[in-house]
Amino acid sequence: MSPATRRAPEAAPPRRRADTAPAPRQVLPTCADGAGRHNGGVNTPLHDLQASRVVIVGGGPGGYEAALVARRLGAQVTVVERTGLGGAAVLTDAVPSKTLIATAEWMTIADRAPDLGIRLDVPGAAGVAADGPTESERHRVDLDEVNARVLALAAAQSQDIRARLDREGVRVVIGSARLDGPQRVLAQEAGGGEHVFEADVVLIATGATPRVLPDAQPDGERILTWTQLYDLKSLPERLVVIGSGVTGAEFAGAYVSLGSDVVLVSSRDRVLPGEDADAAALIEEVFRSRGMTVMSRSRAQSVRRTADGVLVTLADGRTVEGSHALMAVGSTPSTAGLGLEGAGVRLTESGHIEVDKVSRTTARGVYAAGDVTGVLPLASVAAMQGRIAMSHALGDAVVPLALPAVAANIFTAPEIATVGASEAGLQRDGTPYVTSMLPLTRNPRAKMLGLKDGFVKLFAHPAGQVLGGVVVAPRASELIFPITLAVAHRLTVDDVASAFTVYPSITGSIAEVARMLHHVQEG
Repeated sequence: MSPATRRAPEAAPPRRRADTAPAPRQVLPTCADGAGRHNGGVNTPLHDLQASRVVIVGGGPGGYEAALVARRLGAQVTVVERTGLGGAAVLTDAVPSKTLIATAEWMTIADRAPDLGIRLDVPGAAGVAADGPTESERHRVDLDEVNARVLALAAAQSQDIRARLDREGVRVVIGSARLDGPQRVLAQEAGGGEHVFEADVVLIATGATPRVLPDAQPDGERILTWTQLYDLKSLPERLVVIGSGVTGAEFAGAYVSLGSDVVLVSSRDRVLPGEDADAAALIEEVFRSRGMTVMSRSRAQSVRRTADGVLVTLADGRTVEGSHALMAVGSTPSTAGLGLEGAGVRLTESGHIEVDKVSRTTARGVYAAGDVTGVLPLASVAAMQGRIAMSHALGDAVVPLALPAVAANIFTAPEIATVGASEAGLQRDGTPYVTSMLPLTRNPRAKMLGLKDGFVKLFAHPAGQVLGGVVVAPRASELIFPITLAVAHRLTVDDVASAFTVYPSITGSIAEVARMLHHVQEG
């Protein structure tokens, strides 16, 4: 891949966009005296924050981060969480998946070892005993042990969150909850106890669950959702991954690195159809080079178990056999049974809770955060929505959610990190822009590390303001931060180019691409 620059017609810079036997039913205020009614979620400071009663339904990032903010602002806070603190993000989604992917990454690094002059001590080599470990033995993956570590780490993280909330004085109820109007929450403890919480502010942060196809029902053994993968005791011999979005691509990449034969079934022209086209094309090329079978323009119609595996039937009649199937076809917001309609909370056509930029719903005093809102399925966004909701509800200074400054990362190998405007979005909106791209093969540090796949790309307004960027590289999730700062603070390419970078470093490519755009601007 060679460096490239593109530009569009000049225009003015964009303007800134401003359970046992049931316990007796109790009515429990979430503050000591039960007083101090709240104004319902408008931007008027409360006269007595200590008397404000906040009930949060859902203990994931949106919920527990909101709880911490509310406590710092003096409110009395109760969190009702069905499974455990951290929610799906910690227990079944982000933390477990990224831990598994981190393990797979070591296998990818090991594959590069011969390029760096590192050889394994295999039988038959000079000075190595014939009964020594074979190459396959040196790299054997014990998936049972891997998954045990994954689940232990997730449980520890959940316990850390619980301990933090306990220290801060947040009341935690493990169980389910539903609204009984906009200012009352009915909670059912896992052990059978029932509570009624009167609330001045309610936050719904119940997340989402894996979407299930009618003719591909998960059984937890052969047909799996991404939450069920960690029960596997051995590596799937042939894993058919259905869905080539972020979740499908991440798990397909991880399992092919761990040693499974992987078939990725994509209904679109390419993997990661919603991402930067150059990045998606590179990842698909990497997948194929590692032995993955990528089936583009192939829509799965059904999945059923066979005697010793699964059979996937495509819409055109073709079939794919495998030992296991992973369903990665999106998620469904967890809104059922919450009493939202009765409380006046409006849902979108997709079933998500409708919110504004400060996380308000259509019901006075009721807020929502995270995947249940459908804004962006990122833990960082959920946490920010929760913080914003509490600051707004409790009268603190608040800055509305600004999506252009949200950095996102896809944990493939290499990773894909993005922030700000995408090239497709700029083209769709007719926004004037210039862009430059530099492959990692030009970077001295990448050469030292034996890295061959990846690039850095920036988008800027012709007047110089950085509009967005893409980094494809190992640890791209860490490398995107300078570009995030540039987008968030409206820096120019010259601002980025003039900052010192360590030599040699991968971040040097970010400054170099910015310098390339300066020359385009002056030309």
